[in-house]
Amino acid sequence: MSGSATGPLPSAASFWPEPTPLDPRSAPLPKYGTGSLADLLPAVAAGQEVPGLSSGLGLAPADRVCVFLVDGLGWELLRAHPGEAPFLTSLLPSSLGGAGKPLTAGFPSTTATSLASVGTGLPPGAHGLPGYTVRDPGTGQLMNQLRWQPWTDPHDWQPYPTVFQLADAAGVHTCQVSAPTFAETPLTKIALSGGTFHGRLTGEERMDLAAEQLGAAGRSLVYTYYSEVDGKGHRFGVDSPEWRDQLRYVDGLAQRLAEQLPPRSALYVTADHGMIDIPFDPESRIDFDEDWELRAGVSLLGGEGRARHVYAVPGAAGDVLAVWREVVGERMWVAGRDEAIEAGWFGGPGGADGGGKGVDDRVYRRIGDIVAAACDDVAIVASHTEPKESAMVGLHGSMTPVEQLVPLLEVRS
Repeated sequence: MSGSATGPLPSAASFWPEPTPLDPRSAPLPKYGTGSLADLLPAVAAGQEVPGLSSGLGLAPADRVCVFLVDGLGWELLRAHPGEAPFLTSLLPSSLGGAGKPLTAGFPSTTATSLASVGTGLPPGAHGLPGYTVRDPGTGQLMNQLRWQPWTDPHDWQPYPTVFQLADAAGVHTCQVSAPTFAETPLTKIALSGGTFHGRLTGEERMDLAAEQLGAAGRSLVYTYYSEVDGKGHRFGVDSPEWRDQLRYVDGLAQRLAEQLPPRSALYVTADHGMIDIPFDPESRIDFDEDWELRAGVSLLGGEGRARHVYAVPGAAGDVLAVWREVVGERMWVAGRDEAIEAGWFGGPGGADGGGKGVDDRVYRRIGDIVAAACDDVAIVASHTEPKESAMVGLHGSMTPVEQLVPLLEVRS
């Protein structure tokens, strides 16, 4: 029987309507130009009268400035743990020049991208590190921009000068204080070099030397870094005892540094991204290596679980985009390359010609044919090809507040 006196039976679609993919233009963009990590050092250096630099981020000038970057210390994570970080919590009202608001990382919210933005003062579409792994158009291989594998010439990959180099050339005493292992890495060379690198093993040694270097000249710019908040979050999760212990430790480091500031100094405590724990179940961790729909037409999978660059086989980009939108489009912002660029994900309106604040020509094809950024508590893992990354508890990369928002805490002497 196909109907009744009242008419035909309703279709299945009326009960289960087709899913509506998220609009890529609805993603909460980083505040490029006014409140992103890329705007921090240009604002600092402009206040030290380094020529050629300006910023839409308003910070009061200081003769001596130290930037302490804590890897993984997101704004929302800090606000959620006042007991573990009483000193840093007390500084929350000072954030963003006294506005009590966060700074934003760029997209993706990942270490290589963010450190390049901090050091160069440029958004990802310009400095050219637009993800954890991206395709090298010259070789067709995935390039890991954190570990710099496979090798490529660093200054071909990122040719712009760093803010540290510009400050050093302008007579500002400039240095970096970090773990010795970072002294000669390609990422340090293209993102954080300029002045002198000082390697110190312990956090306490770094804080003490950073304060000493800050007072070594009338104008100084010092950068120091600590990684293990991020490391414990990846391994154990951001609600683990191990992560909380690291937050307590960093809180003490920041207070130690703040108490040693020489006169006419400003200390900024910031981060490269936040982090979110993703459950280990098939709905939360979709395994690309086991999903034939997501794999169809894909030649390379780049990025990381929360921010994927998807490279299609020639001629298949449109079909791959349609499938990804159908399969994960309710839980991830899924965009074609040009859509993501035009929406401003990598730094502002632009396109293949690199116009405006968009994407440089050399960077354009590093970006995936399709870019997928998580909105929900979900990740696209790859259990066979990325076993270590797929086993991480805490993840980051997307534009959600817990990942993208970072503090810009301030202490002045």
